[in-house]
Amino acid sequence: MRHVAARTTVRPRNVEDRAPRLHRRGARDILRCSPLRTTESTLHLQVLLFASYADALGASEIVLDVPEGTTVRDLVTAVRARAPHAALPPHPLVAVNQAYAGPDDVLTLGDEVALIPPVAGG
Repeated sequence: MRHVAARTTVRPRNVEDRAPRLHRRGARDILRCSPLRTTESTLHLQVLLFASYADALGASEIVLDVPEGTTVRDLVTAVRARAPHAALPPHPLVAVNQAYAGPDDVLTLGDEVALIPPVAGG
């Protein structure tokens, strides 16, 4: 398994320094983070979190910078690293750009990734 070093950086207030901003969307907080610099080998990905996943990570949306060639499996590992106490199942359901994706699908620049928790009902 390839090591994924996910890093979240913040958009500069001037050019140098800015704290992340929390925006309210209903009952959820959204943490907006953007890279100071994005190289050609780094992908800027928006990750949407729902229900128990959003609760576990404390936001309904996160933005990650990951290396080019990152797979869905690598991204799930990076999300787990942000909140190791979070209860993500071994193989969560993942959608990329509103279509279901497999663990070996490679992500590209600007992809919107959604981690979808199991749903129960009756």
